[in-house]
Amino acid sequence: MSSMFFDRSEAGRALARQLAPLALRLPVVLALPRGGVPVAAEIARELNAPLDLLLVRKIGVPWQPELAVAAIVDGDHPEVVIDKEVQQEAGVDAAYIEAEAKRQLIELERRRRVYLGGRQPVPLLGRTAIVVDDGIATGTTVRAALKALRRRRPSEVVLAVPVAPHETIEALRTLVDRVVCLAQPEPFYAIGLYYHDFHQMEDEEVISALSAWAESQSTMPRYPSAAK
Repeated sequence: MSSMFFDRSEAGRALARQLAPLALRLPVVLALPRGGVPVAAEIARELNAPLDLLLVRKIGVPWQPELAVAAIVDGDHPEVVIDKEVQQEAGVDAAYIEAEAKRQLIELERRRRVYLGGRQPVPLLGRTAIVVDDGIATGTTVRAALKALRRRRPSEVVLAVPVAPHETIEALRTLVDRVVCLAQPEPFYAIGLYYHDFHQMEDEEVISALSAWAESQSTMPRYPSAAK
């Protein structure tokens, strides 16, 4: 099977070409770290939009960590979203999820400190929130992020991903206003198989991508505020 995208940046440019004609109102691009950051940075450049992070951590099944039973989203009131079907099938109890949520919250706080320093989240009231990742498999982490995002009262939520299973995209449509997904292959394999370069990103790469985007925007005009 040949890859669809060379790397995450190429996927981001391809998504940007689909998003640009939509004339989205006051867009803010929200990346899911780590892999979503270089994808989102390309979109933010094309749309001349603010770039921020949507911090979420997967809680995996104890004996199969890649299978998400729940996810926790950073915020003033961190939210845990449980996949009830996976929980039942795997027999994972609430005490495990609660303990893992506390552990993952520590990592979320570390990432916000390391990636963003003391910068406050970009306000979303009255804006279009574009949620970006490098791909979706089961959708548990993205589902958690989308549910928590509504608390920040964006006027519209757009989910933008390069590749995902068709059934996952259909399940997520109820949580967003629009979906832009470049490919929905069937059968769906691991996300990395659709990229030529899908290396594991480290903190330094995330910081570098955010810094490069900020530097590219330093000479641009300030973003308009949402209408009250």
